[in-house]
Amino acid sequence: MDIVILSTLATPDAAGTVLPALDLLPHRSRCGKPDVSVLLSGPQADIVIVDARTDLADARSTCRVLRSTGLSIPLIAVLTEAGLAAVHSDWGVDDVIVSGAGPAEVEARLRLASGRSTTDNDSDRAAIRAGDLTIDPETYAAKLRGRPLDLTYKEFELLRYLAQHPGRVFSRDHLLREVWGYDYFGGTRTVDVHVRRLRAKLGSENESMIGTVRQVGYKFVSPPPKALPEDAPVPVER
Repeated sequence: MDIVILSTLATPDAAGTVLPALDLLPHRSRCGKPDVSVLLSGPQADIVIVDARTDLADARSTCRVLRSTGLSIPLIAVLTEAGLAAVHSDWGVDDVIVSGAGPAEVEARLRLASGRSTTDNDSDRAAIRAGDLTIDPETYAAKLRGRPLDLTYKEFELLRYLAQHPGRVFSRDHLLREVWGYDYFGGTRTVDVHVRRLRAKLGSENESMIGTVRQVGYKFVSPPPKALPEDAPVPVER
């Protein structure tokens, strides 16, 4: 497993300082400053570890920035026991590890994080079909009755996110965080504008796929199955 460690130490032996158990495990690791460019300047990593042992605010900011870039590999924060109380869901990490954890625990957490990420990525890449609408995350294309929809990147991401959770209601704040990222500073009106544009592009027959729940937010409404013509043969169960 290739592991990138982001730490202010950024020395060749930083891995053994940040998470000593790594020295006893058969993984390759490299260290760099807490900057997104580190991930782009070397080989593809399987897991990113952020050193959060000393500066919690800085580590939280780094994790949130990484998530806002669309990072698709597991993100783990290494903390002291005292620092565990400071970690919340808004960090965007997949797991946390105490710096003094033993090799068996570290190996198990790395393996589980990697496995969850693979499953989630496979799910994210699967085409979504709802009635006449098809959304293909692999090609960033959406089609309605086989005809391409001319969507901007954010319109596509918003439609995909809603369609991945049919029937579930999301607040504007939640959609803003998930689609635009933690560090987006615009207001929730942005969500309303994009929903309005999406409905216009879906057309009057399909705009109801994006439902409004008053004073709450929006949800994806799966269209009902099409009724069979009266003269169509009825399937016989065998």
